[in-house]
Amino acid sequence: MSSVMSIAVSGMQAAAHRLQVSANNVANTRSDGALPNAQGAYPDGAPRVYAPRRVDQVEQVSGGARTVESEVSPSHVPVYDPSAPYANEDGLVAAPNVDYAEEAVQQLMATLAYSANARVVTSYNQMVKSLFDMTA
Repeated sequence: MSSVMSIAVSGMQAAAHRLQVSANNVANTRSDGALPNAQGAYPDGAPRVYAPRRVDQVEQVSGGARTVESEVSPSHVPVYDPSAPYANEDGLVAAPNVDYAEEAVQQLMATLAYSANARVVTSYNQMVKSLFDMTA
């Protein structure tokens, strides 16, 4: 595979990973759980809050892109929900720290990046086909 194709394919893979992580974050925004106590311990048997992830795209030395996935910090925020069975004495639970606007931007960027890299692949394939047609 040529370097043009490998760079474009790595960009498509990075965009797909970014979209997948963002979609998981949005899908799990209501996956709350117990707040940890002051020592960082969770109550026994209480559900853990979903920890949202972020994807950073970094350039590879050989060209192309790769992704680095990490946890959003802070991963949760306290929310008042005294009806939850795992709410603390103040009626607070931990909710995932997901920003809908940021996730919409990430999804749009991933879609556009994937599309642009797919066009590079299509153009490259057309150029190679034209070259073969000329030599045949």
